[in-house]
Amino acid sequence: MKVRDVMTSSVDWVTPETSVVEVAQLMKKDDVGSIPICQDNSLIGIITDRDIVLKVVAAGGNPNNISAGDIMSTDTICVSADQDVHEAANLMSKYQIRRLPVLDKSKLVGIVALGDLAIEKIHIDEAGDALSSISQGTYH
Repeated sequence: MKVRDVMTSSVDWVTPETSVVEVAQLMKKDDVGSIPICQDNSLIGIITDRDIVLKVVAAGGNPNNISAGDIMSTDTICVSADQDVHEAANLMSKYQIRRLPVLDKSKLVGIVALGDLAIEKIHIDEAGDALSSISQGTYH
């Protein structure tokens, strides 16, 4: 089974100029913990709720004056829509992440989440292993 078969294809994203407050509001609206950062629909980074807490709130920054581009991660782990879901599960486990942007070349076409893999009974073991690794902080 391919990533395209289980991914979410309607994904909200922001530009690097978007304020951290707007990003947090979008996370709340979408009930997600990460938002892709794009320029011309090409993925250039990602920002997580953890980024906001550690890089803004804990650092005493003013979220109204900080943009997504100021705190985004640019070393984003991604998959292609044509990759096997087993590869996606392995990447999640290896890098301890719950969501992977899905790209077609550099264009964002979706997100695959750990829960997307768990929905398919064939992938429950891999998704469980990935979640266990993420939760325990261990690497494979």
